[in-house]
Amino acid sequence: MTTEVMYAMTDGAWEQPVRWYSANGAPQPQHIATVADTISVAAAHRLMAEGTALLWSGDCESARRLLAALGRRSERRQPALAQSPAEAFGRHRREQERRARLLGMLLVPYGGDWMIPLRRAPRVREACLHAYGPSGGPGVGSLRELLGVIGAYEWYRKGVEIPALGGERIHPHYGVFSPVRGEYVDLVAEAKLPRGVTAFDIGTGTGVLSVLLARRGLRHVVATDQDARAVHCARDNIARHGLADRIAVRHADLFPADRAHVIVCNPPWLPGRPRTPLDQAVYDPDSRMLHRFLTGLPHHLEPGGEGWLILSDLAERLGLRGRTELDDAIQAAGLRVLSRTVTKPRHPRASDPSDPLHRARVGETTSLWRLGVA
Repeated sequence: MTTEVMYAMTDGAWEQPVRWYSANGAPQPQHIATVADTISVAAAHRLMAEGTALLWSGDCESARRLLAALGRRSERRQPALAQSPAEAFGRHRREQERRARLLGMLLVPYGGDWMIPLRRAPRVREACLHAYGPSGGPGVGSLRELLGVIGAYEWYRKGVEIPALGGERIHPHYGVFSPVRGEYVDLVAEAKLPRGVTAFDIGTGTGVLSVLLARRGLRHVVATDQDARAVHCARDNIARHGLADRIAVRHADLFPADRAHVIVCNPPWLPGRPRTPLDQAVYDPDSRMLHRFLTGLPHHLEPGGEGWLILSDLAERLGLRGRTELDDAIQAAGLRVLSRTVTKPRHPRASDPSDPLHRARVGETTSLWRLGVA
């Protein structure tokens, strides 16, 4: 949880310091004005575009309606320009960042113990405890982020059904990428296992692949992640599935010190700078994690063992990674490709022609590369 002390703002609304609450790394606003139900969408949009955050003091449901209206108003029509896929992607990311920054400037107050002192405010204590931890006292935070916290808590409570686990569920924690793209789980479920009893799951996230590997018969699995939220989430899911005696979760940067017969890694698929903690599951600056996994793999495989790399080719289709870069990196690491299994993504954006990246997504494939030491 990020909490920073900030003091009375432009309208002098507070005589005492209050805290800024954000779990996604949003910067503390420098100018805040208190507003209520009487403000128009146009006036709110103008103030926020000028850099003034708006602290809501009216009805909470009205704040939600205003946020939705601001979201519609902030959408920009993309002119029909001839762009390369990489240019289209860069523009799409910049537009996402602009909208997130703008819409994050509608704020709600928090009292003690995560109570919101507004009319018709929902009870958000459990959701906020899940995302932020114990309250640090009165403060303010983004309404947009709060709605995301509430939605994430519902995902956590209900869980995500995993067909490869016979319909059992994985419960993603706030800030940990949910296994909603099931094709990569299915690839691991269907790949032929090499001989051996040990496995590593590198960058485990929710722990879904560790649970799957253990269910497939691996007697000892070590799951690693460098993110503390992911470590806690994986341990929770592994305990829920009764596999704590067979799966150890370690807070580590890539590999543990030992060797294994199967080493699985589903790294972030796109080169790029992550802007939020959740982005770290999608964006990998200069594909560093991918290259470090490949170069370290020969030193951590048991004789005859295999590394399973799960990766989309969206980066190549967007022009963010060279067409031969992955093959070259595999060869340079002293590895050889034993086989490659390819599947098509099933998420809704893959077939949505209104998606700004539709031209690239329509041909996207996800592969499981079975790698051995050359």
